[in-house]
Amino acid sequence: MNESRLEVCRPSMPYEESRILLVVCYSIVFAIGLPANCFTTWLTFVQIRRKNVLAIYLFGLSLCELMYLSTLPLWAIYVQNEHRWEMGSMACMLTGYIFFCNIYISILLLCCISIDRYVAVVYALESKGARHQRTAIFITFTLFSAVLVIHCPVFILPDGKQISNLTTCFETLPLNLQLAYFNLARFLIGFAIPCTILIFTNYKIFLNTEQSISLGKRQKAKVKYLAIAIITIFLICFAPYHLVLLIRSINFLLHQNSSCTFEHRIYSTSAAFLCLSTANSVADPIIYVLASEHKSRRVPCVKTISDQLRAYR
Repeated sequence: MNESRLEVCRPSMPYEESRILLVVCYSIVFAIGLPANCFTTWLTFVQIRRKNVLAIYLFGLSLCELMYLSTLPLWAIYVQNEHRWEMGSMACMLTGYIFFCNIYISILLLCCISIDRYVAVVYALESKGARHQRTAIFITFTLFSAVLVIHCPVFILPDGKQISNLTTCFETLPLNLQLAYFNLARFLIGFAIPCTILIFTNYKIFLNTEQSISLGKRQKAKVKYLAIAIITIFLICFAPYHLVLLIRSINFLLHQNSSCTFEHRIYSTSAAFLCLSTANSVADPIIYVLASEHKSRRVPCVKTISDQLRAYR
């Protein structure tokens, strides 16, 4: 791959238009997400010791978010520095590696949570005694391992190496054939299939809850709101980002020799959608831990959250 081709669009890219948006977004998400995910990690660990199955997936999700949050200051510095990476190739590759892994570990764990809840709610009698922490631990470990291994090529791609005139970090503009096809695979395998699973499982949960005569009004509302919240966070945080990947890739494949103009027009939109995917680090603990609180205000928050997790054991 020609080094100059990697940054052929750079001189005309409207980086300044999105600079404030990205820096503010990264700063807010880091300031809120770090303590929120630390608290969620502690809480879910407590629930794991109480043999809560769902807490395994929530614990893995929180660890994944903490891993990504640790890189946000570096991304903020990079954007503030006009998209010039001055912290070395290894730091760039490691930061990019964590970013890519975080997105797909989060997506897959959201699927695991939805499937686990689907089995527990829709097949309550059949699954009684069949859901075990060991199974959840094995699935979580397998997902982490698979995603980490699949993204290892990040360390050999030129996109993260600071060589010659290449100063950006994983911002290949325009795309190349390798990245275009890789983005198409990311959209299909990393987004479209999980999205289908999430919508199907949560729709079934919603219907089953609506028809249930054994659940009280408060319990039904709790299950419904959580199902809606799962789909909402997925569509808001991940759908726009992956749609841009799809559009950019298709445009490049159709107009390989004149894609810079399109990249220029879509860059600010892409930056805004990147902020939405970053906001997932704040939304996860809010949705899965705090959003379904229906107790009295005088009831301690920890007790309410514990009850929420225990409800899906």
